[in-house]
Amino acid sequence: MRDPLANLINLLSRLPGIGEKSATRLAYYLLYASEDYPKSLASAIMEVKNRIKSCEVCCNFSTQSPCHICADENRDHSMVMVVEGPQDVRAVEKSQTFSGVYHVLHGKLSPLSGKGPEDLRIKELEQRVSQGAVKELILALNPDVEGEATTQYLIEKLSSTKANITRLARGIPVGGALEYLDKDSLEQAIKGRRKTDKE
Repeated sequence: MRDPLANLINLLSRLPGIGEKSATRLAYYLLYASEDYPKSLASAIMEVKNRIKSCEVCCNFSTQSPCHICADENRDHSMVMVVEGPQDVRAVEKSQTFSGVYHVLHGKLSPLSGKGPEDLRIKELEQRVSQGAVKELILALNPDVEGEATTQYLIEKLSSTKANITRLARGIPVGGALEYLDKDSLEQAIKGRRKTDKE
């Protein structure tokens, strides 16, 4: 007969960032919790699986399609920010600094993980851009090796579009000191320098 506690620890340890020790702590937390909490947790997980779908426009996760961002007429639909995942949309939205819309790739090119262009939402992006309403495409992928490879792939793939293709600025973070910057960050800061406005 299967040990339910061992099974729970095994399932929890398969979550990203959760090792066996953390999974064991979580399992015992659930065991000690009142009966209502595990039921509510299980219900919330099933609700997410049953109600969340992919937006037909931006491919973000939402309870409706088009999602509330794509359906918002007050946003600038000519400006599309391309991000790796839904969590990036949440981060940008939390900053309240962007008034355009998004396109979620659901990953990045990763040959070692077997993830190619056909595994990302690139065809949907091409189709969206080909309709002619997009004036600026902001590539906002993470600046790691795979993110850079995906960015370069998108630039080449979308080179014939009439939309301006831009990238997020990188380099020195606010409050950062030059002496503590790594070589790549400093290089990007120097390459991405811009003219100052004269008063």
